Amino acid sequence: MTKTTKAAIEAITEANVDANAGSLTTLAERHRPAARKASIAVLAAVMTFGMAGGAFAQTTGGGTSDTSSAGNTNGGGLPQIETQGDVSFTSGGVGLDESHALIREQAHWPLSLRFTGPTSDYLSDVHVRIADAKNAEVLKTDAMGPYMLVKLPPGHYTVYARYKDSEKKQGVTVAGNGKAKADFHWAMQ
Repeated sequence: MTKTTKAAIEAITEANVDANAGSLTTLAERHRPAARKASIAVLAAVMTFGMAGGAFAQTTGGGTSDTSSAGNTNGGGLPQIETQGDVSFTSGGVGLDESHALIREQAHWPLSLRFTGPTSDYLSDVHVRIADAKNAEVLKTDAMGPYMLVKLPPGHYTVYARYKDSEKKQGVTVAGNGKAKADFHWAMQ
């Protein structure tokens, strides 16, 4: 028996009469819907694992929707809150999520500072020192971006801001949340 004859006999043997349509149906044709369902299931699984992998990457800090802003735990884009003595502060605003969060939070902090350069370019690495009315230093730190929010008790303070070799100072009166603001502008970059 030749291979062709053997294949023909096997095909006829495997053929069944489709009771609904009255036509000959091979085994492969009867199993086509199952193969199609299996293909769809495999595709769905691949897509699900692909999305889950992306979600995993984002929860481990690898995605652009990470709202922890440089690894802080505040969420919502607000940079890490730090403390020196009785004074709490946060600074940043280099990224869009941080700048929006800091602007939004200004109303909840007694003092907000902003640092800009020529043509209103935002500056970072500004050395900040705040002294109370008796000239006692209450805060000394470096701003990590153009915005800094500071929680101070009510009173009169002098804010010293040094960028490169140029220092500026401004007096501020802190009376309540979101009331005191100071902008520092340098003409050099």
